[in-house]
Amino acid sequence: MPRNFRLLEELERGEKGIGDGSVSYGMDDSDDIYMRSWTGTIIGPHNSVHDGRIYQLKLFCDKDYPEKAPTVGFCSRVNMTCVNQETGRVEPKHFSMLANWRREYTMEDILSQLKREMLASYNRKLVQPPEGTFF
Repeated sequence: MPRNFRLLEELERGEKGIGDGSVSYGMDDSDDIYMRSWTGTIIGPHNSVHDGRIYQLKLFCDKDYPEKAPTVGFCSRVNMTCVNQETGRVEPKHFSMLANWRREYTMEDILSQLKREMLASYNRKLVQPPEGTFF
């Protein structure tokens, strides 16, 4: 499937809403004909230090997407083992979905997996920065 068709499919899915609504995504700039810049939102999972927090992310799909993973970064400050604490970037070497990227993965998959990572034993109790702070 050509890149733009794939991204249009993802855009349509993102606009319809996903599952329980705790993750969502869409285009950052509707004038970007190459569909490179996207925003994502994750509502922190219950029973964790992330409960009720709203995290904003940026995803960038270069010309090689979906053959190569997008770059992903948090705009909202978050303390997770896979997130660079200076830049907010999700580090592929610490986030297996990006490190072992497969063409069939989607932005929805990335956001859902990041939410699951928030519940992992090594992340679920980490002290978090104040709400409303950004990278």
